Amino acid sequence: MKRSWLIPIAGVLAAACVPSDAQVPPSATNSATGFGAAYIAKLESVQTHGEWVTYAGPGGDSVKAYVAYPMGSSPAPAMIIIHEIFGLSDWIRTVADDFASKGFVAIAPDLLTRRGGTVSADSARKLIGGLQPDSITVDLNATAAYLKSLKAVKKDAIGAIGFCWGGGQSFRYATNNPDLKVAVVCYGPNPDSTTYAGITAKVFGAYGSEDNRISGAVPGVGKAMEAAGKSFRGTIYPGSRHGFLRSQGAGKAAADSATEKAQADQAWADIHAFVKANLK
Repeated sequence: MKRSWLIPIAGVLAAACVPSDAQVPPSATNSATGFGAAYIAKLESVQTHGEWVTYAGPGGDSVKAYVAYPMGSSPAPAMIIIHEIFGLSDWIRTVADDFASKGFVAIAPDLLTRRGGTVSADSARKLIGGLQPDSITVDLNATAAYLKSLKAVKKDAIGAIGFCWGGGQSFRYATNNPDLKVAVVCYGPNPDSTTYAGITAKVFGAYGSEDNRISGAVPGVGKAMEAAGKSFRGTIYPGSRHGFLRSQGAGKAAADSATEKAQADQAWADIHAFVKANLK
């Protein structure tokens, strides 16, 4: 049974988020991993529109991003998709497409744009280690501002989701942007608890039971968020490792693989239900 900490709602990262070698994809363009072939085929049949954009950042710099739009005649809520330590991969773009298929405008900024952009998973891991929290916040603020400039976006319904390193950034960004309505943290480290007071978003966390380096802190995060009067729901999925939303059981025995895939499917369902209930 999955375990959840449900708390009413509230940076600096507590730790770097670097997956084990088993979770490192062979390249930054492994788009199929994390979603089954049947689902990918279904996703491709949905009427959405995706495009690359570049918008103004701080000091004359710019940010490159992938934006996916749903079909519809009215402004839609929006999600900022924050990539893993591997950079803006095809898989992250698939996540954006997935949210668009569910009625959201989804934008995935390349937070390495000012460092030359995402070239490969290996180079991204090296470059991300040198990014400063303040510069990441500035680029995410530019991304939120760009969303608000779009007629297709419902301006007061913007959230964020991140994975691994990006999961930590999603949580940290919630401490810096009071306009953010939801923040989803997928196996990412938590910010310093002294920053929780700045959170107005509702926070959902998805963690793997076999990733105790990250999931072991969840009960303490829940208590700290409760003490700060903030909303936090942290769910630990049994038999799942770090990166389980992407790995889907790769490298595990058949029975364990099936369990982890089932948990990943459940986690996605929980994430989408949470975002829909609190943002849409």
